[in-house]
Amino acid sequence: MARRCDLTGVGPKVGHNVSHANNKTKRRFLPNLCNVTLHSDKLGQGFKFRIAASTLRTLDHVGGLDVFLAKADDGQLSPNALKLKRKLSKAS
Repeated sequence: MARRCDLTGVGPKVGHNVSHANNKTKRRFLPNLCNVTLHSDKLGQGFKFRIAASTLRTLDHVGGLDVFLAKADDGQLSPNALKLKRKLSKAS
C-alpha cells in the first residue's frame, strides 16, 4: 500500500538524521495518514479515504469534500477520488 494521500498526493519526504557530531544519515519523513469517512453533501453519502491529517484541516478550511474536489487537480487525486469527482460533476 502506497504511503500517499488520496486527495492531495502528499507522499514521503527525504531528509537527514543529524547527530550531535553533525553526521548525516538518510531518513524518510512519512505523512501522517488517517483512514477517514468523508461525507458528500451533494450525493448524501460517506466515502472512505486514506488522507493526511493536514488534508483533513484543509477540507475543513475550504468548506468540505465537494468544494475541495471541484477545485482539485486531477493529476494528484487517487483513482477512487477521481471517480467521486466525476460523480459530483454529473450531479450538479
